Amino acid sequence: MKTLFFGIAVAAVAFTSCSDNNTQSKESAEKSSDTTQTNMQVNNTEEKKSKLSKEVIASYLQLKNALANDNAKGAATAGKAISDAIQQMDDGSLTAEQKKVYDDVKEDIKEHGEHISGNGDKIAHQREHFDMLSEGTYDLIKAIGSDQTLYKDYCPMYNDGKGANWLSEVKEIRNPYLGKKMPTCGSVKEEIK
Repeated sequence: MKTLFFGIAVAAVAFTSCSDNNTQSKESAEKSSDTTQTNMQVNNTEEKKSKLSKEVIASYLQLKNALANDNAKGAATAGKAISDAIQQMDDGSLTAEQKKVYDDVKEDIKEHGEHISGNGDKIAHQREHFDMLSEGTYDLIKAIGSDQTLYKDYCPMYNDGKGANWLSEVKEIRNPYLGKKMPTCGSVKEEIK
């Protein structure tokens, strides 16, 4: 009888122990799943934000390089690309502060991109709009960030000595305002990481 009682007690303890471990395993798996799901949501948001800002930055740099090479038709193509890219950005992935900046610059960037796109034979007019587009793009990149190093450059001679800024992917000055006439006029004012 003692043996039977002892056997039932051991079985009960083992069963309870397995049941507790099973419950703990389920809870641990649920917590792990929640953490994984949260991490995936954060990563998806970051990837989405990164992809969208990459498209705006790539279009902007294409535009800057076309102007630096006195290529008005290339600038027109890039102007359309940046106008399209800024419209496609999903502000749902932005923080409240980033969304405020985005809302402040979105229409300006779109409008200047459209003006540049619609004036493929007037490079001086494109450069005027590029000046204003550069300010909004700079504000947006400072708020959202970039996964590549950029440089804020300054040309003191553009616009009758009033000067203008632009963003570049290289430290070397390639002036989009003066083009081939004075390609190295300017200096790096800020490194954006």
